[in-house]
Amino acid sequence: MTEPTVRLPEVRPAASTPPEGYGPANHPPTNHGPRPHRPVSRKTTVRNAKIPSPVVPLSPPPAGAGTRPVDPKPRPKPDNAPPRAAQGRAERNQAAERHDSDRRNRSMAVRPMARPFARVRGRHAAMSRRQRWEGRYVRTLVLADLVAGSTAGAVTFGLRFGDEVTEYNRGYMIISALLPVLLLAVLAVARAYERRYLFVGTDEYQRVLRGGVGLIAGAALVSYALDLDLARGYVLAALPTAICTSVVLRFALRKRLHLARARGESLRRVILAGHELSVIGMARQLRRERYHGLEVVGACLPAGHDGVGVTGLTVFGTFDDVASAVEQADADTVVVLSCPELDGAAVRRLAWRLERDEVDLVVASALVDVAGARTTIRPFDGLPMLHVEHPRLHGGSRLVKDLFDRVGALMLLAGFGPLLLAVALCVRVTSRGPVLFRQVRVGRDGRLFRIFKFRSMYVDAEARLAELRHLNEHDGVLFKIRDDPRVTGVGRWLRRFSVDELPQLLNVALGQMSLVGPRPPLPSEVAAYADDVRRRLAVKPGMTGLWQVSGRSDLPWEEAVRLDLRYVENWSLSLDLVILLRTMTAVVRSSGAY
Repeated sequence: MTEPTVRLPEVRPAASTPPEGYGPANHPPTNHGPRPHRPVSRKTTVRNAKIPSPVVPLSPPPAGAGTRPVDPKPRPKPDNAPPRAAQGRAERNQAAERHDSDRRNRSMAVRPMARPFARVRGRHAAMSRRQRWEGRYVRTLVLADLVAGSTAGAVTFGLRFGDEVTEYNRGYMIISALLPVLLLAVLAVARAYERRYLFVGTDEYQRVLRGGVGLIAGAALVSYALDLDLARGYVLAALPTAICTSVVLRFALRKRLHLARARGESLRRVILAGHELSVIGMARQLRRERYHGLEVVGACLPAGHDGVGVTGLTVFGTFDDVASAVEQADADTVVVLSCPELDGAAVRRLAWRLERDEVDLVVASALVDVAGARTTIRPFDGLPMLHVEHPRLHGGSRLVKDLFDRVGALMLLAGFGPLLLAVALCVRVTSRGPVLFRQVRVGRDGRLFRIFKFRSMYVDAEARLAELRHLNEHDGVLFKIRDDPRVTGVGRWLRRFSVDELPQLLNVALGQMSLVGPRPPLPSEVAAYADDVRRRLAVKPGMTGLWQVSGRSDLPWEEAVRLDLRYVENWSLSLDLVILLRTMTAVVRSSGAY
């Protein structure tokens, strides 16, 4: 038997022109041999070039993309065209549009800067801009602390020893001159200048207070160890004065920063990555609380989402387009919201891509209103676990709070004594009825007590409540009318500056209320509470709180409840001090007071 002869195809040598049927769109399977070696210029070396680039799998091409005919004559491409989601056409996902479209990628477009600035070499443009104003803010903090230390040393030396310098007080003059440097060193060790703790929150003030306590303890230890004859009155006056002055100056600088952010300055440009509902909720919250300094400039959604519901935001594509969205939007921060598509491996690859331009990556936790002081990351078998501690509702910290409240209430009663007498006289003369208004309120754990206030309404106010119920301007269980006809003329001024609340210092001194806490509710309001809202009764009600310093009656009911629950879950003495300082500015603004 003879076997059939099989003719093999001829093997041609590699030519410069590819065979027919192959082109840029159809990759030939043939090997064209090794590429010639190109020397790498040192001018093209970028920062972090030693970090290997993460291997990110490419998205599959859309259906029909491989069979589309190749246009031998390319058409002109529009430069820096807006995304289709922003134009109102959201028929397809933007990532698929970018695969199918012949338009030039927008990340290649050069966007003109609004104002010139010096870009730090190796950093993203937006990151360079942020580094500039953050560095200026830190330098201002250093100067403020130097001023606090110098002022405290000079004032204490003058009050203790006068203007005359003698052999005895020359050493204290040297200590007063060194106090600003010592204060600066202690605050630096306490990490009070790290940017992660600045701009918002109470971590900055907590670190200043811890540094002050450490400075006082260190001074006592050194004087005892070296047997130094230091006047206790000087030490106990100079050091606490320096710390308190530093806290007040830092608070003033932060308020100035918040005012600048309200004008649209010193903001971080943020890209949100998550599902539509999460993106909408986070964008709404960040726009409402501008003092956080996060300006949402765009979003990236999962594949298959058209972004129709995301109004007012530019949708730059899918999660694979986050890095290019940062470049297009000139952003410096990416906030990853909780969603199953962005698991640990995906977030890690995204962090690798953002690391080269030093763009911040923030992962939003699913925990609601739980501060960082209660959360710690503990490794279990190599896996980072987020441990959430219980709020401090009992124990020694509460005893410290009760002592602080009662002593502070007695001191304020003594200081406001003449004002209280003047207000009582005005209330008594202008309208008939008692000077003080007593009403039953619900305190901690549902205990009932009588609250004291200056009477700001006519005596028949409770009887007229039923006929005015339909005029309620609040969306919750509260009853609020901006122009309540039951309020007297003097009562309007008392309510505007919250002077009618001053008699509640008696309730604080009696232990029924606290200086800072949730608003004291009525029994009828508590009866309408949902189960989650009853959590407000876990602590004593306060004369002021997050609700009062954030807008008072102008806030919706859900926002007021959220603020009160945030305080219950994250109470601290430093937070109380911050709220008391913010109360002063809220009283001057008198926003939401009616």
